[in-house]
Amino acid sequence: MLNTRHAADVLLGGGVIAYPTEGVFGLGCLPDNPAAVDRILDIKERDAAKGLILIAATADQFTDWVDPEHLSKIPPPEPLRPVTWIVRPSPVVPTTIMGIHPGLAVRITTNPVAAAICNAVDMPIVSTSANKSGQSVARNSLVLRRQFRRLVDYVVPGDCGPAAGPSEIRDMASGRVIRA
Repeated sequence: MLNTRHAADVLLGGGVIAYPTEGVFGLGCLPDNPAAVDRILDIKERDAAKGLILIAATADQFTDWVDPEHLSKIPPPEPLRPVTWIVRPSPVVPTTIMGIHPGLAVRITTNPVAAAICNAVDMPIVSTSANKSGQSVARNSLVLRRQFRRLVDYVVPGDCGPAAGPSEIRDMASGRVIRA
């Protein structure tokens, strides 16, 4: 996919992209690039203490990011009901990703565009909703382009789906639902 390759090149070059996820459009970068992570926080006007979600195409892409005991427990994704799991991070996860939280938020994506981007960079990417903090999330490409095309390096073509909204968030250790 040409668009996926361009998105990967932007990410590998330190850039920020807007792209479709399971239920909403997201803003993303490589999680090991502090300048790009800070840029996303600035674009969103988001408090760094809140932390960010990482998505991957497969659990194996989280190998360097998630404690091995939790990595083996991440269940396969459900296409119509995406779940973000709070897991024990590996020691290398920067505070810019975790915020003030002791756990790391991760999700195996079922959106084919988002998964293709993760596969193209062969690692997880940051996935935070495309909105200014406290405002509505971009759910269609017209709104996304109007609000973010001048703020990001590339808007990846594609549609959100197959879910109807943001992912549920659950704690891996307790099973507690943090966001329904």
